[in-house]
Amino acid sequence: MPGTRLRVLSMFMEWAKDDPMRIIWLAGLAGTGKTSIAVTLCRMLKDEPDVVLGGVFFCSRTANVVELTDARCILPTLAVDLAEKSPEFAAALLEELNADSRIILKPISIQIGALLQRPLTALSSSPHVIVFIVDALDECSDEKEVKNFLRAISTLESDAKVKFIVTSRPETHINTSPISSSDRNSILRLHTIDTAEVTEDIRLYIDDAFSKQPLDEAWYTETDVNLLASRADGLFIFASTIVAYVLSTEAAETRAGRLRKALFAMKDSKVATRPLDAVYEFVLTRASDTAKVEPEELADTKQVIACILSARTPLSIVALAEILGRKPDVLRESLRRLRSVVHVPDDIDQPGLRTVHTSLGDYLIERAAAELRIPAVLGDESFATGCFRVMRKSLHFNISQSHSSYAENPPTKPDSFTLSLEYACLQWIYHVASLPQPWSRDEDIQEIFLPRFLFWLEAMSVLGEVQRAGAMLIFASTTVCPYSKKLCASSYSSLRFSQQSSRVLCAMPTHL
Repeated sequence: MPGTRLRVLSMFMEWAKDDPMRIIWLAGLAGTGKTSIAVTLCRMLKDEPDVVLGGVFFCSRTANVVELTDARCILPTLAVDLAEKSPEFAAALLEELNADSRIILKPISIQIGALLQRPLTALSSSPHVIVFIVDALDECSDEKEVKNFLRAISTLESDAKVKFIVTSRPETHINTSPISSSDRNSILRLHTIDTAEVTEDIRLYIDDAFSKQPLDEAWYTETDVNLLASRADGLFIFASTIVAYVLSTEAAETRAGRLRKALFAMKDSKVATRPLDAVYEFVLTRASDTAKVEPEELADTKQVIACILSARTPLSIVALAEILGRKPDVLRESLRRLRSVVHVPDDIDQPGLRTVHTSLGDYLIERAAAELRIPAVLGDESFATGCFRVMRKSLHFNISQSHSSYAENPPTKPDSFTLSLEYACLQWIYHVASLPQPWSRDEDIQEIFLPRFLFWLEAMSVLGEVQRAGAMLIFASTTVCPYSKKLCASSYSSLRFSQQSSRVLCAMPTHL
């Protein structure tokens, strides 16, 4: 929002142009606005003549994209971004890829040399500062790989003027990494910013959001805005969640009532020392009001939220409903009361279900009251059951709809190949493996998956994921019970034999 975070943004721009430190670390608690600052810096750096925005990587658990939680994907992404802006860098990078086409599969400590350090030599005479931005690094799933990435960029040697902006929560594994050295890096901790300055920015945001509503009747006062801003305690996500909750109804009287209830609840909340927890408790408690919501509806809603938190790729309402064995309209209705904390696409066929902020999952799994808490395993358990259900129902002979057993797959995926089936085929083993007792799914593997094994292989071919099928079988052989391990390993051996001898799986015609 224009006019907010001015001092912080100014500090970053001065650092980019003049500070000798190569890395600046923006540390802040969940909901303090780190990603908003990073997004704004991207826009500002693009307009700065002396600086080149080399590349960006926004880590995210809420996006439901596995690659966005994998620190090993960061350097390849940054390298591609810079190659698109610099022909000199692109040519140098291409030489490295020709020399080692599998570099992106290697450890980060090796990636850094081939993907950045040596190609950057081509830009050693450039007068421009090259800035890379990596946001929310704490949302990567493998703490060891996060430390490897930070170690790699901290030891990067280049004649080119290269700098990194990294944002994250002050998690232990990042606090103990090379990035935390103030002798070598600039460190900006958001909680050290003047409280009055942050509160004023939040007040501007709330007032702007409320004043844009086309209602003739006054339903809020300046005092309300000031009080809500002060209750936010520096958390932008607090303010945005309350605003979304209040504005999710059209009637001015209802909005006024919601605002009063929210302000009162934040004052008396048992977790008032943790204002973000307080606002989540407030919104979720009203969404699960037992006077309006049946117990089974609440259980269903908690299951849906658990699945949204556990999804490995973005899903639509229709796809998630099919996986859970529900009706899409019923599922959408269960999410209607949660729009202030869950992003729900308007089109039920559009992928994009996700929580608005990562902190919601942390709260529900770790700190919520017993009646609101969601077991960490609930999402994976629901997906494991649902994936097998979808594969039992939808996998069949000639799912590629080839006209001949000797013809390759059609160039496009059949319309009957739904997003729910695609998700089930690609993700089932990862949800099974995430269960405390993955072997508890052995019966499903034997009775549902294995009889449809060849149909699954054909489906993987339709998706262009035959190589991944082999990797999934290897993974399965290390995570499920001994009986299934043997069968999965045997299936993988057959897959390798087919690839090496007849290459029949490359096209995956229906005669399989």
